[in-house]
Amino acid sequence: MANQAPIPVVVNGAAGKMGREVVKAVAQAEDMTLLGAIDRSPEHQGKDAGELAGMDALEIPITDQLEPMLAFASQDRQLGVMVDFTHPSTVYDNIRSAIAYGIRPVVGTTGLSPTQIYDLTEFADKASTGCLLIPNFSIGMVLLQQAAIQAAQHFDHVEIIELHHNQKADAPSGTAIQTAQMLAEMGKAYNQASVEETEKLLGARGSLTEDGIRIHSIRLPGLIAHQEVIFGAAGQVYTLRHDTSDRACYMPGVLLAIRKVLQLKSLVYGLEKIL
Repeated sequence: MANQAPIPVVVNGAAGKMGREVVKAVAQAEDMTLLGAIDRSPEHQGKDAGELAGMDALEIPITDQLEPMLAFASQDRQLGVMVDFTHPSTVYDNIRSAIAYGIRPVVGTTGLSPTQIYDLTEFADKASTGCLLIPNFSIGMVLLQQAAIQAAQHFDHVEIIELHHNQKADAPSGTAIQTAQMLAEMGKAYNQASVEETEKLLGARGSLTEDGIRIHSIRLPGLIAHQEVIFGAAGQVYTLRHDTSDRACYMPGVLLAIRKVLQLKSLVYGLEKIL
């Protein structure tokens, strides 16, 4: 990339906790330039994105004008990228808008429905525009999921527990859903019932996927993002766990996705697909 112009990046959700980390990472990456910082929160309008992220001023003000920024980014000769860490209620429209302007979305916001993902896949294909939907940007989580697939060859009983901060809007987490989907792709039946269960409190046994895998969601202040995949068999329990202590752990994955999405012509789901 040494002889190429820096990749122009628009960060959507720039005032959020993840957004601030992305602003910092992009600003410090030699092969990228922060073109714009978008956030809908009224209290952050006009603030410098760099100062808000805890670094020196970047002279990039926070604005809530996404479409004008995408239009501006589309005029750049370099292929632009929009990194989205916003809210499940707005992410679908954000992605469609970016693709419509020829801007490649890299999306960490979860909560999209299967129908929405299908629609976005078709839209990206028709536009021949790369798009990355990444439920979790942590390399450690990819390794956990790969270990879970290996374990599923030997265990028939498994449940997932995901723990997040109490400001997370969707449950179960996109990462937990993706993990369950990966286990389901093994093509085996999980958790065959040995008794007829009764829930004395509705939801006590967590959510249930079509493939018989239970997912339990915990939301508490003090947590960031954590996941356990617990396998059980006669006389033994095998637990895989990933803990996040700092959101900086996601940034290598985010920067990798920004670079990789420019090489794509369609929608790709999951960090493991680009490693």
